[in-house]
This record gives sequence, structure tokens and C-alpha cells, in this order.
Amino acid sequence: MATMLMLWPALAVSRGAAPSAAALHLSLIVRGAQGAAEATAAAVRDAGGAVVRRLDIIDGVLADIAATDLGRLASDPRVRMITEDGPVHLAAARWNPTKDTGSAYDTTLMSGAQAYWRAGYTGQGIDVAVLDSGVAPVEGLSAPGKVLNGPDLSAESQAPNLRYLDTFGHGTHIAGIIAGRDTAAVAGQYAGDSADFIGMAPDARIVSIKVADSWGQTDVSQVLAGIDWVVQHHADPGLNIRVLNLSFGTDSYQSYLVDPLSYAAETAWHSGVVVVAATGNAGWKTGVLDPASNPYVIAVGATDAHGTTTLADDTVATFSSGGDGYRNPDLIAPGSHIVSLRDPGSHLDLAYPSAVVAGRFFRGSGTSQATGVVSGAAALVLSQHPLFTVDQVKALLTGTASALPGQPAGLAGAGELNLNTALTALPPLTAVQVWAPSTGTGSIEGARGSVHLTWNSVQLSGEVDIFGSPISTSTLASQLTNGQAWARGTFNGVAWTGDGWLDNEWACTTWTASSWSGDQWSGNQWSGNQWSGNQWSGNQWSGNQWSGNQWSGNQWSGNQWSSASWD
Repeated sequence: MATMLMLWPALAVSRGAAPSAAALHLSLIVRGAQGAAEATAAAVRDAGGAVVRRLDIIDGVLADIAATDLGRLASDPRVRMITEDGPVHLAAARWNPTKDTGSAYDTTLMSGAQAYWRAGYTGQGIDVAVLDSGVAPVEGLSAPGKVLNGPDLSAESQAPNLRYLDTFGHGTHIAGIIAGRDTAAVAGQYAGDSADFIGMAPDARIVSIKVADSWGQTDVSQVLAGIDWVVQHHADPGLNIRVLNLSFGTDSYQSYLVDPLSYAAETAWHSGVVVVAATGNAGWKTGVLDPASNPYVIAVGATDAHGTTTLADDTVATFSSGGDGYRNPDLIAPGSHIVSLRDPGSHLDLAYPSAVVAGRFFRGSGTSQATGVVSGAAALVLSQHPLFTVDQVKALLTGTASALPGQPAGLAGAGELNLNTALTALPPLTAVQVWAPSTGTGSIEGARGSVHLTWNSVQLSGEVDIFGSPISTSTLASQLTNGQAWARGTFNGVAWTGDGWLDNEWACTTWTASSWSGDQWSGNQWSGNQWSGNQWSGNQWSGNQWSGNQWSGNQWSGNQWSSASWD
């Protein structure tokens, strides 16, 4: 997250690239600033259009407007994005998951996950923390006990109707890859079931830690708070967080040896949590993103199956970031054209209707997806070997990976994930990693890298958190090491939560009890907090870009993140 985050593509405001005006009237999805749906509706009416219905979850409206008025609407400063509304055709009768190498069925079959299921290892008893944009309770993630909500550290935590929920669409997609499971799927009969959606580790539990809003926006300080929460609470009563999925990264300006984000990920690793991080999507350029740059964690690149079900012709995906010879990807995993759960009405869902598959699924490509595959694989390994250390998990996954012909280690690492081999391999009993440890004493600003949250032309920068409170990285590193980074809902001296926090445990919530009591940020509410005298309530990335290094995955079903922004 170096610059983190935003966690992913930036919100591309496409005013000049308007939809086709061939028809007399156009049906459009029009988005405005965060929390400004009414202003967006007014812009439509002022341009001569009609508001068909409000879409408050994405701060927008469905509009009907004459093609001749489109230019006026697109130039209105209240409008951030315009996309064509289009019909979604259910394709269940035409789409066959056994014939789609990106489907969950084929991904779990080719990776060897189904071999683990047949042997009785399904991720049972393992919690996987997903630090992302939240999780929507869609079918496949709605079974009782499937998803547990940790803290919502995003700006949307202040809106009761949005708290914990995924309004962006990324977190739901990744959670489905890791541990999705349709309610109709029968325990003990997962292998060979192509009728139900089943992710890599179907009996693992997702612990969702929301840090990003509907635009995918967040800051390094929020991500640090999320990782620090995992470190401090992973073994609380009722929790068994053994894996942490980080499907994002930043172009940090500093070495892993001092970077605070790298330090947080490394501390999670040493606390017994397998950290799985995306290498990035710079297109085979050298250098993986932060925190995958830390040599302790598992850095994951993506493969392209080229439409076949064998590993022999797999290659490193063209978008997958390579290493620099010192820090390379540890291994690669399926990451091209991956089909997972759709989050209806989310930003990505509305922006890319062509990515919808069979009505309830969504197709995406990137190291985000590959990271989700490996996180699920780690949960399977831990259900087979619950006493494995984090280093043993990494050694088994990398030691049994399949080398790809003609793919250099700088791009492929040890090779492609192969759970078929891992299932029967001898346990790596002596696996111990010894790397120079990070100190975490570098700068927050350096961890942000090249992109910053900006509001009213004022940039969030320097050694401050999202509230504008000063951060001492040396103090924060010490607190994290000692398990004191969080204290009754206070992080970096600011109360971020309310009654949900206890001294040494977190009252995690489920879908049926997903609200806190008194969950104000103790007077430090987003709508009232300031940095440099400017409020942050609807911030956006300066320039709407993320320095060419997106969340993970340069593509969503053929829609590339050109220059790190959604086209």
C-alpha cells in the first residue's frame, strides 16, 4: 500500500469518453461524488434528462437522456462517471463451468484443490482475513458462519447502510475465490460438483476487514490499522486467523527493511499468520509491490492458462509483475479470466456489465485473483497440517510448485501452484526463513509512494494518519511488536470505534448482527475530521491514477486498467 492505497483502480472519471450517441435516447448510469447522489440527479435534470431511479449505493442515478444532451451532462462538474446501462442476460443454459478455465470448478480442479477435498481437507477450522473493500452477503458467502466482520476502517463505516458491505466489488470477488461455497453444496461431495459455486477452501471462514469505499479508496494509515488489528486479535477467543490475504500493493519509495507497511506484514507473519500478497500488475516490469516486497511473505504472480486445462502450456500472465533478481515472486497461480462471485450494484459491477457471467458471477484478471487462489491453498494446507509453521506452509507450496518451461524465475518464482503434488509431499520439517528483519521505522509518506488521497485540492501527505494525527513509525512499530497498537478501539491515539472494542478481544459480528452499538469514531467522524484544514468526505485519488500499479490485475474481462485507471 505504499501509497496505498487506494486499493485498486482509481476511479476513472470518464467525461470526454462518453457512451455512443447513436440512439435518440440513452439509458445511462451516472455517478457523482461520494455522498452526492442528489447533486448527480440535479445534473441529469439540468442537462435535460430524466432520473429513472436513484442508485444511492454508488452515489449515482439511472438516467434517460437525449443523445444530443449527452455532451452537456458529461461536462457538468457534478458528474464523475458515465457508463451505458445494458441488459444482463442470464446465461446459465449456455455457460458451462467445466468448459471455462477461469471458472471456480476448473480453477479448483487444475490447482489440485479438489484433490485436497477428496482427502477430507477443505479449510475447516481456518479463518482467512481479507483486507479489502468488504464482503457482500451474496449467495456463496451468505451461509451462517461463512463471513465474520472484523472492523470497518473505511469512510463508509459512518453510514449504517454501508458499514461492512462491499460497495466496490473487489473484496466479494476475492473472498469468493478463497472460500466461497453455495448453500446447496454438500459437505463431503465438493469434488466433482460443477453445479454449485465452490471456492478453493470451501469450509474456511472469511474474516472481512473493510478498508476501502465504493471508489476503492483508502490510505496507508487505514491499511496499517487493519493489519495491526489482525496481528493483535488473530488468536482471540473464537478466532483462528491463520491466513491474511492482501490483494493489493503500493510503489513504496523505500526498502522493505524500513517500510512500515512491510514491517506490519512481516510482524503478522512472525505472529503465525501466513501473509499472501500480490506482486502487482506492471506488465513484467521488474520489482514487486509493497508489501509483497518483504521476503518473508508469500509473493504471488499470475498465470494465463490459454484456454486449456493442463499446466504444460501455461505462462506468466502479461500483466503480472516480475522481480528484480533479489526479490522475485515466490510462486504463481491462476489469475487470468477468473470467474468468482458478483457483487450486484457495486462500482465494478455497474462499470463493467460485460464482465458478468451467468447472471451471478463476475470475471476478472490479475494478481489479486492469483493471491486469492494461494490464500485458499494455504488454508487447505493448514487444515491438513494444523501445526505447520508459516515457514513450513510457504516451503510446501513453493517446493511443490510446477516449473513452467521458458518462464524465468524473475517472473514465475518457483513455478505454478500445484496442490496435487503438495497433498502427498513430505512435510518440510526444517523450513526456517532467515532474512534481515524490517524495522518499520521508515516513513508513512514513503509507503504511500506516488499517489495520495486528495480533497479540495489538498493532499493527505506526510507523517499523519487519515485523521491528520501525527504518526511516529518507531512508536507504532514498538506498539505492534508488543501487541499494543490497538487499545479499546484507539489506534495511533485516536478512537476509531465504539462499543465493539474490548480490551483484548474484538466482538466480531456476523451478517445477522452486523452493526455496532455506538460505533462512532469517538468524535473523530469522517464528516468532521480534517487534514490541513480540509475535510475528507468523498476524497479521490489525485489525477485518478495509481502510478501504473493497480490493485492487482490490469484487466477485468478485457477492460484494461490503462495507466492505472479504469477505462
